[in-house]
Amino acid sequence: MSDRLMPLASSPRTGGLFRDPPFQLYFWSRGFSEFSHQIAAIALSWQVYTLTRSAFDLGLVGLMEFIPTALLVFIAGHVADRFDRRRLVQSCQVVAGLTAIFLAWGTFGGWLTVHEIFAAVAVLGTVIAFESPAVAALLPGVVPDGMLQKGTALSTSAFQVAAIGGPALGGVVYAVAPGAPYTVMAACWLLAAMLNGAIKLDRPVRTGESPTVSALFAGVRFVRESPAILGTISLDLFAVLLGGATTLLPIYARDILHTQSWGLGVLRAAPAVGALVMAATLARRPITRRAGHRLFHAVIVFGLATVVFALSRSMWLSVLALGVLGAADAVSMVIRIALVQLATPDEMRGRVSAVNFLCVNASYQLGGFESGITAALLGAVPAAALGGIGTVVVALLSMKLFTALRDVDQLE
Repeated sequence: MSDRLMPLASSPRTGGLFRDPPFQLYFWSRGFSEFSHQIAAIALSWQVYTLTRSAFDLGLVGLMEFIPTALLVFIAGHVADRFDRRRLVQSCQVVAGLTAIFLAWGTFGGWLTVHEIFAAVAVLGTVIAFESPAVAALLPGVVPDGMLQKGTALSTSAFQVAAIGGPALGGVVYAVAPGAPYTVMAACWLLAAMLNGAIKLDRPVRTGESPTVSALFAGVRFVRESPAILGTISLDLFAVLLGGATTLLPIYARDILHTQSWGLGVLRAAPAVGALVMAATLARRPITRRAGHRLFHAVIVFGLATVVFALSRSMWLSVLALGVLGAADAVSMVIRIALVQLATPDEMRGRVSAVNFLCVNASYQLGGFESGITAALLGAVPAAALGGIGTVVVALLSMKLFTALRDVDQLE
């Protein structure tokens, strides 16, 4: 592996992952970076809406982030395979930190305009496009052999902690001063860059293929020709596309469960809490056999939990269903990431991770759109229930179509 990392002599790699210096640095670097991304999601949208009071402008925030991601992700995957992934991630974090400094400076100075915020969001979208494939491709190089599933689970835990704590902290800090969240983001991103830069490589990074059109889309060809990888990415894409009930949470909170804004916050946090608990469990007790069957079972549970949430009229049953939904999603995520990384040659990991990232990211975006359109036509409850039922049907059909994925046994 070109990115296999050199252990420190005082810390043998046979111990736990948190006693392993390369993984420690990777874990905290990813955690701080993701924490900043989550704060940005709250601070930027809130500031834009405060300045314009326009729902259209609020929607443009997500669009300005998604466009560069969709346009550049294949180039980013090739770059992750051609250059030092550690340095690429570090460069992205530095650029993000400088962008946050710009936002803080303009907000505190009172001269920041909506168009300048959109430009900053586009820069952050570009950062996400390059950082995400490189971070995913780097993971197998920072864990000892035989511990990829544990490393994936712990990395997922860092993401879920950020998903829970980032928006909450961003909202509180924004109330203190509108420029304060950007100051926190800048500090976290620059700290993440320092941690990432401290990782030591045990050999020079080899240069990959030249940047031809064929090389750029080699990841797409590899996924298409690998039944197990194609199956797991397709399954996750359609499950998220159909099971996007979380988009309808404001409707459920106000009109169905008749709760206040605090209830919406609890509902939004429930899937992340369930995912965090499950990811921590998988880090201690990884899946040792029948991983393919477990993946399908997790998606089926995800769909059934969505149906329970859709039909629930009890706040606590709804929270429980969302927690189970998040836990099932964590199982699916850990298996998918570990399987994709293990089945992909190191020189292709960046480009295959780019395909995976684009499919997952697009499914979240389109899944929210699909849920909104269906809810407008049929109502929120039928839309959420049909989405959950559709997810179960897709999982059952995929078990028949992707036998190579179903027969996957171990993840190490």
